[in-house]
Amino acid sequence: MEHEEHPAVSIRPARFEDARAIYGLIKEHADALLVRPLSNVIGNLDRFLVAETPGGEIVGAVCYGLWPEIGDELRTSAELQSVCVAPAVRRQGVGRRLVAAQIDRLRALHVAQIVVLTYAVGFFESLGFREIDKHAIMYKLYTGCVNCSKHEDPFTCPEHAMALEVSR
Repeated sequence: MEHEEHPAVSIRPARFEDARAIYGLIKEHADALLVRPLSNVIGNLDRFLVAETPGGEIVGAVCYGLWPEIGDELRTSAELQSVCVAPAVRRQGVGRRLVAAQIDRLRALHVAQIVVLTYAVGFFESLGFREIDKHAIMYKLYTGCVNCSKHEDPFTCPEHAMALEVSR
């Protein structure tokens, strides 16, 4: 089935007045995402993009985090985080446009790769990501996943690790 684009939804950088809506969207997707405290959304607001309807409703969001490579800043990776789209506009290209816009932002930073932990393998494959072994992202596991309360350890988590190589 061909998916219809939702042209009326615009993609833009988040603003402070979007913080509660972003938090609410993330919380709505608690089964698939780690819920961030509102203070974390606000503290990382400059890393969020949102999808907004003409009426001003926030219907999608995506954030990024950076993983420095100690001793080699040119090998810094980025992680896509909190990728979510409201059910009313799913399968209309909103998620694809959000992620593509965030990838463009990250390409401009010249990151070595963009990584995502996800259940949506097919979606990210369609954007050029490939599945990788979780052992390849130990920085993420040690700084984030190890504190996750959803699973016993990062290797029992059913999310798939995926990466997009970024050429400079």
